[in-house]
Amino acid sequence: MKAWPWFVPVLSLALLVAGIVGGVGTWLVILCIAGLIGAVAAAVHHAEVVAHRVGEPFGTLVLAVAVTVIEASLILSMMLAGGPEVASLPRDTIYAAIMIICNGVVGACVLVGGLVHREQSFRAEGANAGLAGLIAMAALSLVLPTFTISTTGGTYSVLQLEFAAITSAVLWAVYVFIQTVRHRDYFLPSDAANAEEHAAPPTRRQAIASFGLLLASLVAVVGLAKILSPAIEGALAKAGAPAAVLGILIAMLVLMPEGFAAIRAARSDRLQTSINLAIGSALASIGLTIPVVAVAAIVLDMPLVLGLGNKDLVMLVVTFLVSIVTLASGRTHMMQGAVHLVLFATFVFLAFVP
Repeated sequence: MKAWPWFVPVLSLALLVAGIVGGVGTWLVILCIAGLIGAVAAAVHHAEVVAHRVGEPFGTLVLAVAVTVIEASLILSMMLAGGPEVASLPRDTIYAAIMIICNGVVGACVLVGGLVHREQSFRAEGANAGLAGLIAMAALSLVLPTFTISTTGGTYSVLQLEFAAITSAVLWAVYVFIQTVRHRDYFLPSDAANAEEHAAPPTRRQAIASFGLLLASLVAVVGLAKILSPAIEGALAKAGAPAAVLGILIAMLVLMPEGFAAIRAARSDRLQTSINLAIGSALASIGLTIPVVAVAAIVLDMPLVLGLGNKDLVMLVVTFLVSIVTLASGRTHMMQGAVHLVLFATFVFLAFVP
C-alpha cells in the first residue's frame, strides 16, 4: 500500500489552513504550490482506486469527473481572484485541455503502444461516438462565439451562453448513458487478453477510504488554488508570458497524472482504457466545465470570452481532422502517434511564439 496518497491530502489541508490563518509569504507560497501539485496527484490516484473497484467503463467516468471538478475549481478560483483580466481563462484552459488530450495524451499512448506492441486495437464505435460529441461541443463553446453577431469580442449573450451550457451538458449526459448503459460494450476491450485485470481490485473498505480522501484532496485543490492565484498571475506577468500560458499550466497540472495513467495502460497493451480516459476527459472538460463557468459568469456578472482566434481555430480543425483519421479504423501504429505529438509540439510552440 502506497503511503503518500494517504498523508498528502492531510498535509495539503494543513497548508491551506496555514495560508488562511497566517497569510501567504514567499516560503509558504512554495510549499502551497507543492501541496497543490501533490493534492492533484493524490486526487487522481484515489479516483483511480475507486475506478478500479467499480470497473470499466464506470472507472474512466469516475476519473474524468474527478479531473473536471479539479479543472473547474481552478478556473473559478482564478477568475474570482483575477477579475476581468482573466475573462478568457476558461477558453484558454478548455482549448489547452483538448490539445493536450487529443494530441499529447493520444499521441503518446499510440506511439508508446506502437513501439512496444507494433499495433494495438480498440473499439472504434465508442471512440467515434465520443469524438463526434467532442467536435460538436467544441464548435458550440469555442468556435461559434467568434462568429455570432449578438455580441462582439468572442463572447456570447446571456441567452446564447445558456444554450451552449445546456447543450454541452446534454451531449455529455447522452455520452455517459451510452457508455454505461445502452452501448457499454462499445467501451470494453474487444479481446480477452485486454479484458483481464492486471491487479486485484481494491476492497470495499479501501475504495470507501479512497473516496473520502478524494473529497479531501478536491477541497485542498480548490482552497490552495484560490490563495495562490494572485501569486501565480503576478509571476506570469513579471515573466512576460502570454495570457494563454496560465490556461495551459492549469490544464497540464490537472491532466498530468491522468495522462500518465493512460500512457501506462497503452504500454500494458490496454489501449481501450487509454482511449476511454482520453475521450472521456475531453468530453467532461467541456460538458461539465462550460455549464459551471457559464452559471458563475451569469450569476456573478463576470465577463467571459469563449471564441478562439484564427490561429487556434486552425489548430483545432487540424486536430479534429487527424483524430478522425486515427480513430476511424480501431487500430493504431507509430506513425499516427508521431503526427499527434507533432501537432502537440506545434500547439505549445505557438503558445509562446504566437
